[in-house]
Amino acid sequence: MTDELISVKTVGVLTSGGDSPGMNAAIRAVVRTCSQAGLKIYGITHGYFGLINDEIDEMDTHSVSNIIQRGGTMLKTARSEEFRTEEGRAKAAKNLKKYDIDALITIGGDGTFTGANKFSQEHKINVVGIPATIDNDIIGTDETIGYDSALNTALEAIDKIRDTADAHERMFLVEVMGRDTGFIALETGIASGAELALLPEELTHVEDVKRQLHEMLKSQRRSSLVIVAEGDETGGAIKLAENIKDDFAQYDTRVCILGHIQRGGAPSARDRVLASRLGAAAVRVLQEGHSGVMVGVVNNAIKITPMRVAVSKKKEIDHTLIDLAKVLR
Repeated sequence: MTDELISVKTVGVLTSGGDSPGMNAAIRAVVRTCSQAGLKIYGITHGYFGLINDEIDEMDTHSVSNIIQRGGTMLKTARSEEFRTEEGRAKAAKNLKKYDIDALITIGGDGTFTGANKFSQEHKINVVGIPATIDNDIIGTDETIGYDSALNTALEAIDKIRDTADAHERMFLVEVMGRDTGFIALETGIASGAELALLPEELTHVEDVKRQLHEMLKSQRRSSLVIVAEGDETGGAIKLAENIKDDFAQYDTRVCILGHIQRGGAPSARDRVLASRLGAAAVRVLQEGHSGVMVGVVNNAIKITPMRVAVSKKKEIDHTLIDLAKVLR
């Protein structure tokens, strides 16, 4: 975060890393807020890859018409190994200077912010980040853009799986996204009434899973639904199914991996509003002289967090919700 006022005249915006519903709403807010403030705005296609390869085009209010309801990102996204190198970042900085871009707004997760922070320090580029990831694992904001949409997409699918599980008296192991964090698994577990939700944050022993499922069968339940985060200790839903199927021969154990369906689709109203607030806030924060920060919403108020802090550790899961899930199952 800088202490002196930065004069921002031209802004670049990009999306990087995994896509999440609401990224388009954030792009729209950035572009229209810049236009209203009299700032020139450029869109950078394919994230840092496009920044290195000069995929940079000027945008205006018409460029972002009719995108707020669309999933994915109109600016596309891509991984860039070259941007991890000093030479790659030097190319990116040269392209920004070519268009007189003096500030960059990056929309993405911790990998996006790590790259942006290093880029800013090396080349004195003014940078502000907007947190967008379905994992909801960024500190400095109560929710990240895309989390609410992914949660509701997963829940809709899980509710339908529950119907067929009951009809056939089956055990379903449903794997949701969350390699390092269990936010989606925990909240969909509670909202769907699942018997178990297995998270990366809690050490999971297969024998404990078997014991808990046996206890539930004693209550004469007709079906069982287990939500598994992809990064859980058991090795995911497929590995777990292999380890428990012989102990539950009376059930037709099935695995359903929701996968990238959680990333797609129209963003929820909550995500559209969140993305709009954060997009507009990112522009204001740049105008106020801040750089190297991320904008978030905490207790319904805009908050800025240094990027180095935002990427220093993962957001902790709410352990009161873990306790609640155990009470309600």
